Amino acid sequence: MQKKTGRKVDPPRSIDVAALAGVSRSAVSRTFTKGASVSPATREKVMRAAEALGYRPNMLARTLITRRSGIVGLVISDVLNPFYAGALEALSRHLQDRDFSPLLFCCRDARHLDELIPKVLSYQVDGVVIAAATLSSTMARECAKAGRPVVLVNRYTDSGEASSVACDNVMAGRMAAEHLLAAGRRAIAFIAGLENTSSSRDRELGLTRALAAHGLAPVARESGNYAYNDALDAARRILSRPQRPDAIFCANDVMALAVLDVARSEFGLETPRDLAVVGVDNISAAAWPSYALTTVDQNVERMSAEAISVLIERIDDHASLPVRRLIPPSLCVRDTA
Repeated sequence: MQKKTGRKVDPPRSIDVAALAGVSRSAVSRTFTKGASVSPATREKVMRAAEALGYRPNMLARTLITRRSGIVGLVISDVLNPFYAGALEALSRHLQDRDFSPLLFCCRDARHLDELIPKVLSYQVDGVVIAAATLSSTMARECAKAGRPVVLVNRYTDSGEASSVACDNVMAGRMAAEHLLAAGRRAIAFIAGLENTSSSRDRELGLTRALAAHGLAPVARESGNYAYNDALDAARRILSRPQRPDAIFCANDVMALAVLDVARSEFGLETPRDLAVVGVDNISAAAWPSYALTTVDQNVERMSAEAISVLIERIDDHASLPVRRLIPPSLCVRDTA
């Protein structure tokens, strides 16, 4: 029962629940442990007693017994990007569905990730999910030494020392190119994302390979750093060229929206008559009538579910080797191409 010590009332303990329910303390523990064996009658008695006392299991105490915290570090470095905001929601939901709690860390940019990881590990997380940042091989080895599996979402390391679940970004670039070629476009430009990211590199690779198969190459290339303002400048440079392209493929939707805004408001171009534009991500704004952007959907829901499954597999089996899984994208055709 609750004990009064001055004004403070001690929270109910498992022993109090056991006494009220007329069961052993271990029966209370099993009732609140997912997958543990407990009879329906015992479970009902324990839950009735817990509700009457207002009891909640102490997760920190359970950590000492199970050697697991039930917490996963979730590192996001581009939370203002609508795609990664959606990924954050999906990853958190899938973690909670599997009885893990996300502990969110925001990284200023990918360069500071290695400085942040030791802090993440200090919270005794069971694993780490990293979205929108690239982990160095050195820090991947440090996580392995600490027995903490890491899963990269929509990124991968060339060394393969951390698991990754990503869209097949080479296929995404190829899909965009083939769609534009089928529409009769031949002067296709590319706006890259961050230069050190596998996602932008692979999307460009898919584009250039598909164009090369038709004896073509990108007519212009600029970097927009996955950012709206940087893409505005990139679009201005491309559209100011003497030989203006008839299509622009952007490594993400945010940059594609910037291209549409510049093309329409500053150059008086109509899409797709004067200029076709294709992005990647299928963020919610891509479907807004004022944009109606043709884009490659990365399938963030499936990617997030797969990432959490890979992480939990590696939490349960630390001896398992890192894996790399690719999620096939799909093309969403709208007005801009």
